[in-house]
Amino acid sequence: MATVNNIPQPRELPAGWPVGSFSTYQEAQRAVDTLSDNKFPVEHLSIVGVDLVQVEKVTGRLTWGRVLAGGAASGAWMGLFFGLLFSILGGPVLPAILWGVIVGAIFGMVFGAISYGVTGGQRDFTSATQIVAGRYDVISAPEHATAARDQIAQMSLADGSAGGSTSAGQ
Repeated sequence: MATVNNIPQPRELPAGWPVGSFSTYQEAQRAVDTLSDNKFPVEHLSIVGVDLVQVEKVTGRLTWGRVLAGGAASGAWMGLFFGLLFSILGGPVLPAILWGVIVGAIFGMVFGAISYGVTGGQRDFTSATQIVAGRYDVISAPEHATAARDQIAQMSLADGSAGGSTSAGQ
């Protein structure tokens, strides 16, 4: 949610007319950037992802070895932080850091093993999730829609790379 004076405000869908539709975000961004270069008042535009889907890309198999190594690595980082903190507070530097990393790695392995063991093999893979849009529409405030649509249409004709259609909902 957006905040105004530290009070959460509900997010609203942008109002206005579509002035261009593009198959990638980069194309929509390039169109808005070109409008900005041409001194168009871009504060009246929004780029809206349409037809959203969640894509989960499976990146690998999750094994006990990977779980323990990942737990040890994350625990070692936390141990390094605490070791540095103790050394700053006046303890011996090298022993504090070394013990922090060792103890952190052990605790990380234990907690990683417990959390993986509790799942009972229900999710034996790693993945990365992202939201992808089927298309990206550039939306303009009604008072600027005609000018934006016309400039985007000229971009499409001039370089052929601005993307999809430029029909405005007028």
